[in-house]
Amino acid sequence: MPRIYTKTGDDGTTGLLYGGRVPKSDLVTEAYGTTDEAVAMLGLARSLCDDEALAGDLLTLQRELFVVGADLACNPEERKKLEPGVSLVSSKMVARLERRIDDLVTERPLPEAFIVPGANPTSATLDVARAVVRRAERHAVELEGAQRTVNPEVRRYLNRLSDLLFVLARWHAGESEPMSR
Repeated sequence: MPRIYTKTGDDGTTGLLYGGRVPKSDLVTEAYGTTDEAVAMLGLARSLCDDEALAGDLLTLQRELFVVGADLACNPEERKKLEPGVSLVSSKMVARLERRIDDLVTERPLPEAFIVPGANPTSATLDVARAVVRRAERHAVELEGAQRTVNPEVRRYLNRLSDLLFVLARWHAGESEPMSR
């Protein structure tokens, strides 16, 4: 079994996918690190949920967020090294999120008021995951503002994912969340 610790980060840097090192405080590290936080938060939501369909959806989203993190962590100059069949974030992933949102909202329209999250542990955790995904999106936009290469589908995916998590949180809260008027 390989060792867990490598000591390569002891100098305050971390490696990018396909080569190169950046400071652990770099914008790219913030962006992909925040997607990792979202993966963990979705795992917490999945552990709290008693709905098998939702648990399956959350596991799929966790796996997709690993792809988002890898996309952000990929050394832009080395993307050509991606193996055939290795996909980064694509418009198909974004379209799938849009279809899921549309299906959920068609089946149960959202209330037209601000929501105070916290109706139950699952919906509250989905709301925290949504806020973390929004932060990841802000970091991705910040990377673009710093003239760094970011796959435009990453930003779109994170934006749609936060929308989906909002809808899923409302869906699983039902009518029990208080409205802010």
